[in-house]
Amino acid sequence: MIGRPTAQRTEILQALADCQEFISAQLLHAGLLAAGSRVGLSTVYRTLTALAAVGRADVVRDANGERLFRYRPDDDHRHYLLCRACGISIPVDAGPVETWADHMARTSGFADVQHTVELTGICTGCTTAARAGN
Repeated sequence: MIGRPTAQRTEILQALADCQEFISAQLLHAGLLAAGSRVGLSTVYRTLTALAAVGRADVVRDANGERLFRYRPDDDHRHYLLCRACGISIPVDAGPVETWADHMARTSGFADVQHTVELTGICTGCTTAARAGN
């Protein structure tokens, strides 16, 4: 957990862990409110950002540039292929990317190197639905 384990942080973490796909802070907040929570949107943003900073949440950006979050149950850094139409995501094998990033860190002289790789496309279900609509 991040910082002091308050009831609100625990509630946000549990709500994020219950999501199967990436979710925006606003949608997570709306879900919390619908469930009777009194947590504020700024607290949701701060908690999600802190979770991402300590490696407990993955972050991608949607087509509009909004950050979407997904709970990371372990310390493994992951990359995803995200559907631009419906938002479904699947983890992808990014071994070559990780190897390249590690090599760049070792040979560049930089410390604490981080990277972001975002892969987007249109999933099979959305492609099929689009073709059926034509």
